[in-house]
Amino acid sequence: MRNFYRLMRSTRAATAVEYGLILALVFLAAVVAVGNVANSTNNMWGSVSKAAENNM
Repeated sequence: MRNFYRLMRSTRAATAVEYGLILALVFLAAVVAVGNVANSTNNMWGSVSKAAENNM
C-alpha cells in the first residue's frame, strides 16, 4: 500500500498517463483518417467502374 500512495503522489505517473492519453487520441485520429480515405477510394473506383461499364 505504501508504494501505491507513493505512486499516486508521483508526478511521473501523471505524466505517463497524459502521454498515454495523447497517444490514444493520435491513434484514434489515424484510424478515422484511414477509414475516411478508404471510403473515398472505394467510392472513386466504384465511379470509375460504372463509367467503364457505361462506355462498353
